Amino acid sequence: MKSTYLITKEEILKFYKPANPLTHKGLQGHAVIIAGSYGKVGAAVLASKSCIKSGCGLVTTFAPKCGYQILQISIPEVMVVTDENTNFITHIQLPLIPQAIGIGPGIGKELGTQKALFEFLRTNKISLVLDADALNILSENQAWLELIPESTILTPHPKELERLIGKWDSESEKFQKAIAFSEHYKVIIVMKGAPTYIINQTKVYQNTTGNAALATAGSGDVLTGIITSLLAQNYVPVQAAQLAVFIHGLTADIALPETGYQSFIASDIIKNLGKAFLSLEN
Repeated sequence: MKSTYLITKEEILKFYKPANPLTHKGLQGHAVIIAGSYGKVGAAVLASKSCIKSGCGLVTTFAPKCGYQILQISIPEVMVVTDENTNFITHIQLPLIPQAIGIGPGIGKELGTQKALFEFLRTNKISLVLDADALNILSENQAWLELIPESTILTPHPKELERLIGKWDSESEKFQKAIAFSEHYKVIIVMKGAPTYIINQTKVYQNTTGNAALATAGSGDVLTGIITSLLAQNYVPVQAAQLAVFIHGLTADIALPETGYQSFIASDIIKNLGKAFLSLEN
């Protein structure tokens, strides 16, 4: 395997941008989260909340109609646009041009949603994070991978990764296949796990934060929101991915003495984002 670069606080501080005291929300980037379906609107809530809590100025969430009230009540800071369909996404129409888009948490794999993803990918030129069901749909329609912009960030967990790159017999084969995939499609792969690795073509980065508490439902949705937020704030994609996984892991390290492994949930990641960012400035 190629030598890996460690993602440490020292490395992060080389490109981390502290808040400009004279900034306003219009300068902090506008992110869009496309997420949710009936029974999985929670994924949209987690991704959207982590997105706004990671420093971007504005977040708009695109969800099916069944998510409207839930999102408006759960996160009053986030704007909501809905699909014409009640239970799942069928046609992605955005009333704005954002700086970054995160798509996939909880969207399901309904045929209408698959068609909507295809149409979206065919026309989208904006910085992109692909997660969860967006990855599962792409793994069943691999030709569509040619449509995604260069430096798009994919955030698969091990099973989603296997669906994308095929089975592997050893760790080294897994990395070989992931590197080949990243080079072929010119994408960045965030290989979620313990530890999390980032594959940017031939470069491999290993995260140094986080613990077993992160192995909980919704953890990945939160990570998608953080990465999308950082992209919207003009971090270059590979740095957005590095900072996001570092901060995401750090929240679990900070919270662990209070929550223990068992009682840490995805909302605790969001709750501890402020302390994680502050620790970069001390």
